[in-house]
Amino acid sequence: MKKYLNYYVRNFDYPLFFTYLFLCLFGLVMIYSSSIMVSIVDADGTPTYYYRKQLFNLIVAAFAFFVGAFFPYKHFSNKKIMQILLFITFILLIWVKIKGEEVGGAQSWINLFGVTNFQPSEFAKLFIILYFAGAFYRKSLNNPMENLEPNNIVYPIIVWLAIILFVGTETDLGAVLILSGIAVGVVAASGIQFKKFVKFFTVLIGFGSALIGLIILVKGNEILTDNRMGRIKSFLNPFEYETGSSYQIINGYIAIGSGGLEGVGLGQSIQKLGYLPEPQTDFIMAIIAEELGIFGVIIVLGGLGFIIFRALIIALKTKDPLARMIAAGIGSWIAVQSFINLGGLSGLIPLTGVTLPFISYGGTSILLLSFAMGVLINISMYVKLEKKL
Repeated sequence: MKKYLNYYVRNFDYPLFFTYLFLCLFGLVMIYSSSIMVSIVDADGTPTYYYRKQLFNLIVAAFAFFVGAFFPYKHFSNKKIMQILLFITFILLIWVKIKGEEVGGAQSWINLFGVTNFQPSEFAKLFIILYFAGAFYRKSLNNPMENLEPNNIVYPIIVWLAIILFVGTETDLGAVLILSGIAVGVVAASGIQFKKFVKFFTVLIGFGSALIGLIILVKGNEILTDNRMGRIKSFLNPFEYETGSSYQIINGYIAIGSGGLEGVGLGQSIQKLGYLPEPQTDFIMAIIAEELGIFGVIIVLGGLGFIIFRALIIALKTKDPLARMIAAGIGSWIAVQSFINLGGLSGLIPLTGVTLPFISYGGTSILLLSFAMGVLINISMYVKLEKKL
């Protein structure tokens, strides 16, 4: 046991761990700062409501992190484990369709026994990484990945399309984009030939587009709601609808503009005092920009960028295709989700309600991202061991 612990201490990826820890703690501070008014007015009347809940989420997430860090990632290629995770994923997605709660226009939440809410689409993101990586790895044992054709991996594609169908009919379009980005990231890291990857990508776009068209045809009235059409109009011309659908975007711009270089000071935001709806979730970066200025924004972007870069470096260094695909999938997840959040906030893309990884308030997100970070550190330790052999 002592030898086992010494191995972990010597090979542990401390820069990656401390960056992850810093972002979580920084996010906790900013959740407290941004949610004071929301907690008093809309929650239990105390200024610490969301802070206390996120602190509990982080404690639970710490256990998930250490499970991911100490559970050998090689087991994710085990077919039985993947079948169990597949079963759990679809049970959760079916459950949310039957008894899910609608939040922010998407029926994507499950109330777990009255204790907490859980978002199955977040679990699906992690599952797609592990399932794709495990399925492709098992295929490569008999046939090198560079020789595989898209028709050799039909079953994983069908599973991905089924998950996209379930999540899409929840009308959680942000999650659909992230799940698509993750799938592309894992396949790109699989070792498949570039021409075949383009072919796979074309097949993916074709099936995905057909599926999205079917979803819109069947549930068009629920997807193309006034709220969502308002988001598209706001994206095209936000200042024309500043008292309506662009209200949140405009107040986000005001928050960012008010911060300037140094910010107005921690806790001194004006926009969080009822002007910016739900400032502790997908618009938390606007409060960071207002209170801490460009320096606060650089700190967050630097931390997220380091984790993404580190994940890709780990993927490039390892000789194990399973490790490479999982690391690339985790990096893709964080990169795509960060882009969608910050792109919506800055007006580069329409708003989707996606949270900022590690920073925004949310139990399901931090729990599963923490497990993913544990797995990434697990792989990083394996890469260091590879060098010594």
